[in-house]
Amino acid sequence: MLDLVFIFIFVHGCTSRPTENLGDIAITAEDPTQIRYEALRRLLKVFGIDDPPHSIHHIKQPPQYMIDLYNTIADADGVTKDPNLLEGNTVRSFFDKVHSDQLYFLFNLSTVTKNEKILTAELHLFKLKPRPTDYFNFRRHHFCQISVHLVLDKNKMHLPQGRKLLSSKLVPIYSPGWEVFSITQAVRIWNDDSNNQGILVTVRNLGGGPTDVNSIHFASGKDHHESKQPMLVLFTDDETRGAVSFSNQPDNNQLSIPNEPYISASNRTRMARAVQEDGHMPCQRHPLYVDFEEIGWSGWIISPRGYNAYHCKGLCPFPLGENMRPTNHATVQSIINALKLTQGVNSPCCVPDKLFSINLLYFDDDENVVLKQYDDMVAGSCGCH
Repeated sequence: MLDLVFIFIFVHGCTSRPTENLGDIAITAEDPTQIRYEALRRLLKVFGIDDPPHSIHHIKQPPQYMIDLYNTIADADGVTKDPNLLEGNTVRSFFDKVHSDQLYFLFNLSTVTKNEKILTAELHLFKLKPRPTDYFNFRRHHFCQISVHLVLDKNKMHLPQGRKLLSSKLVPIYSPGWEVFSITQAVRIWNDDSNNQGILVTVRNLGGGPTDVNSIHFASGKDHHESKQPMLVLFTDDETRGAVSFSNQPDNNQLSIPNEPYISASNRTRMARAVQEDGHMPCQRHPLYVDFEEIGWSGWIISPRGYNAYHCKGLCPFPLGENMRPTNHATVQSIINALKLTQGVNSPCCVPDKLFSINLLYFDDDENVVLKQYDDMVAGSCGCH
């Protein structure tokens, strides 16, 4: 069975049952195909995905901006470096669908779910270096004013009544590179497809007069490499935070090796006897690698290729030392169990007491690239609870 069943380990703790009821279907050990199906379905639910995107090998390269953003907030395993670096928990990138030469852009936002709160929306345009023949037009100016408008009526978008100004800034004429404009107001208005009539960009010289649109060149999806295509970047939050987040910021040392609790000299003989008796070690963290290729998701997940979720396993024997990170309740339960004061009271469970978030960078069904952060996905350390 795939390691992905770790999710059930987290849910059901240290107890085990011969059968589990997953959804409305009773799963038995004699039905491995159904177990795999239900496990994958549950794992998709954890990642907030109803159906996996088509698992194909994408010819398109993900935008460099999205790759850089992922590398900024996540380590090699996708674990969040600092929870304060990302606004919200989802970043989506959309390519222009029009490929117009008239600085008119249209983005299909149908993959944005209704429960996502729009935080910030940015229009990214790559301004090309002027051609030698264009330098004559700018001999008196080194800057131009670029304005971004919400289109209210496509038939009148070049008239004042057919558009609404969103943002404007001065841009150096001779320097190529990315220019970013805020269009959050526009995306919030596009609460359904009928309101989405696109974005228009206009260019003026410093005297206020219109500049020849052919003199200022932006990369388009039609004529330039996809790495320079016009792009909308959308920051949202679907407000699906983890129910129990013991910690949001990992300790780099903890992420590299399992935590091994210190055992005092007075307890070593007792622990050695316990290990001899049933072959178990004291409560500690063990590796649990989730391989997206083995699961069958490598066709649409860009990064990471897999991650170490870790799991907790081991004894929580009486008496519980501080090295076991016990809760007060676990300490009392351990005492009651040791004294046999109440029948049916087990020893405390070895479970995660610190959880970290991970990030996925992936393609959706429309070939858009999505960066999403998921809480409580990595056991940072273990304790007796």
